[in-house]
Amino acid sequence: MRNLRASGLIIYRIVSSEIEYLLLQTAYGHHHWTPPKGHVDPGESDMETALRETEEEAGLKGNHLQIMEDFKKELRYEVNQKPKTVIYWPAKLVDPNLAVKLSEEHKDFKWVKLEEACQLVEYADLQSVLRDCEAFLKTENISSENSRQHQF
Repeated sequence: MRNLRASGLIIYRIVSSEIEYLLLQTAYGHHHWTPPKGHVDPGESDMETALRETEEEAGLKGNHLQIMEDFKKELRYEVNQKPKTVIYWPAKLVDPNLAVKLSEEHKDFKWVKLEEACQLVEYADLQSVLRDCEAFLKTENISSENSRQHQF
């Protein structure tokens, strides 16, 4: 049985000293909310997938982001009785006013603070990733150079 693999970025921006997270609402299924993510294509690294999916789904390119490579979270669960792994990294939107451009896969997006983000995402494991991300960002003081940040 082949393990399904996906990766994405937890995009955040700083507005009035507050952290806001980008969530996208799917245009299919039960219209769940999620950070940009998608399946890893053959020959693609997890990071390449995360960058490609973010550009495809939200119109945000790698040079718009500072990815916090020191923080990586893996979720493991089953989809249609197949194991799936999803990897996320936080990524700061360099220009907080940059417009999000949705793909046809999504019908809406929101910039929300942690508690609203946790209410919108329905899965406890993704809520936990968001909370861990927030704690990491606050510990790192998000503007600090202590963490290895990579701008693509």
